[in-house]
Amino acid sequence: MVILSDNCFLKDSNMKVLVATEKPFAAAAVEGIKKEIEGAGNELVLLEKYTEKAQLLDAVKDVDAMIIRSDKADAEVLDAAKNLKIIVRAGAGYDNIDLAAATAHNVVAENTPGQNSNAVAELVFGLLVFTVRNFYNGKAGSELKGKKLGILAFGNVGRNVARIAKGFGMEVAAYDAFCPADVIEAAGVHAVKSQDELFQTCDIVSLHIPATAETIKSIDYKTVNQLPKGGILINTARKEVINEPELLKILAEREDLKFITDIKPDADADFAKFEGRYFSTPKKMGAQTAEANINAGIAAAKQINAFFADGCTKFQVNK
Repeated sequence: MVILSDNCFLKDSNMKVLVATEKPFAAAAVEGIKKEIEGAGNELVLLEKYTEKAQLLDAVKDVDAMIIRSDKADAEVLDAAKNLKIIVRAGAGYDNIDLAAATAHNVVAENTPGQNSNAVAELVFGLLVFTVRNFYNGKAGSELKGKKLGILAFGNVGRNVARIAKGFGMEVAAYDAFCPADVIEAAGVHAVKSQDELFQTCDIVSLHIPATAETIKSIDYKTVNQLPKGGILINTARKEVINEPELLKILAEREDLKFITDIKPDADADFAKFEGRYFSTPKKMGAQTAEANINAGIAAAKQINAFFADGCTKFQVNK
């Protein structure tokens, strides 16, 4: 647990808040962040579209708080940020923050869960309709209605995926090692007993697991090979959870399987050889909506203000 020093909450001086985004927020999001930060009597500085890490290292030297998107806040960045007290990732995933380094520097690390969840869930179905209609190649495809969708991890995104799937008339199942079965069932979703059962019994499996020591490369040959004939695997979670060499192997062996993702694999050129069975967006697209962009940015600003106002660490992830 990060121990907070008393001077984190002194309001007799303004706090300097950096928004560091290689891929900037939408203009409306920046305006909303500015309104929140400056409205609380703090100073906002922007570092947008930076091209070198040195620019980031220079920008963090004297800031008290920092908002990032997919930008890397590694040990070197945290070493350079001598005054930093809190860093907030505008989004759900936070594997781009070195949590151990943050804790070592007495920095609170937070995310903004739920702000991008509907955007990611809607993308899942945009990709799925595209896929079952044979990537719009002019040939007859199939419908999602009546298909069984398996959701791996029943967090904010998983719950939204389930909600939309019901509108398509799909049968929905889920597995989450950290979510009680009765909570899943209460949402009108069938709770299966294991990840293996999810893959064995669902036509489509949608991945929503974080990248952790336990999940990295966990979606492997054995796991994917359990999908029924004509199975579809969709990943809008993290690239690292896919064991790319083993997924390539099973796709080569089983011509009935399809893989779609909004995180371009390292082996994209090899996956692209499976024409008509593989698709990746050019870059990660899950949170790329105006609404998600604005929601996540403003939520990050509000969390920083709450931290400086009364020490609130509700969304702290380095405990």
